[in-house]
Amino acid sequence: MTPNPLPLTPHVVGWDEIDDVLLDMDGTLLDRHFDNFFFEEELPRRYAALHGLQIEESRDKLMAMYRSVEGELAWTDLHYWTQRVGIDVVALHRELDHMIGFLPGAEEFLRYLRQIGKRVTIVTNAHESGVSVKVAKTGLDRHVDRIVNAFEVGYLKMRPEYWPNCQRLLGFDPARSLFMDDDEGCLVAAKQFGVAQLIHSAKSSSQLPPTPLAQFVSVTGFSSLLNGRPAT
Repeated sequence: MTPNPLPLTPHVVGWDEIDDVLLDMDGTLLDRHFDNFFFEEELPRRYAALHGLQIEESRDKLMAMYRSVEGELAWTDLHYWTQRVGIDVVALHRELDHMIGFLPGAEEFLRYLRQIGKRVTIVTNAHESGVSVKVAKTGLDRHVDRIVNAFEVGYLKMRPEYWPNCQRLLGFDPARSLFMDDDEGCLVAAKQFGVAQLIHSAKSSSQLPPTPLAQFVSVTGFSSLLNGRPAT
């Protein structure tokens, strides 16, 4: 069994050496339980009812569809999925928006970054339609300088092409940037591009146990990133 990485201690992040903080949205700031439930439970249920399938058969069909475009922009394109499954996926997001929320401590962490004067950008693989629903529910946009979805960049974050395009778009210095994500592939791509500080969000869903990674500093919350200063 691979040993868990050492827990992050407050001195690990040298904030004086960081200008830009790049944060994933789902599974890092927002609770991934919504997305897991939506794509693994509710959409299969609706698809089963539409096509007269058993729920397990419906789930298997949808999982195969997801895998067929994994890593491509279509993977997170809600309009693509609306057309492919014959269900208004954006409307269904709005119907279930009561399940959308921040992970514990995320808002406090964002306030802390404001206090210490960092430029904060959300970099998400999500489609702009999904981002709009989540922003309307949480007010996430009020905490950050900008939200960039993958469709603006032209690639998903786990693709090596993403990072130079994102850098040109935002103008950040990789050597003075921190990136936090729950997806290992996205962190690997950022590391290869030269982003200086990389943090893995190990507790992406409030309903699932942490999944730490051996090759990255993994955290299960935000308190260790505050460097001993209480958020207000």
